[in-house]
Formats: sequence, structure tokens, C-alpha cells
Amino acid sequence: MAKNDTKTIKITQTGSPIRRDKTQRATLVGLGLNKMHRTVEVKATPEVLGQVKKVQHLVTVEDA
Repeated sequence: MAKNDTKTIKITQTGSPIRRDKTQRATLVGLGLNKMHRTVEVKATPEVLGQVKKVQHLVTVEDA
């Protein structure tokens, strides 16, 4: 059997999407964040890391 070596990260929304571009709001929703101080745990895939980079000023990231 293959091991599941996928790393996970915790993402917490710390900034408000008010007065932000629609694409940044959509990115937060895509990550599972839509309210302040909400935390999600996701796999650290290249797609997710790209989304985090787009809204890095609205979130904090830590290893899970």
C-alpha cells in the first residue's frame, strides 16, 4: 500500500474581504473560508498554496 505523505496546513482567515476584488472573495470561499477567524485544515497541494498566495494578506498559515 502507498503511504499518504501529503502534508496538511491550517489556514485561518484574519482579514475581511470587504472592499476586495471579487476574485479574492471567491478564493476565500474556495478555501472554505467565508467568515472572520474561521480555520480550515487542507492538504498542501500546489493548487491550494497558489490560492493562499493570492490572499496571503487575509489569512495566516501554520503547519497542522
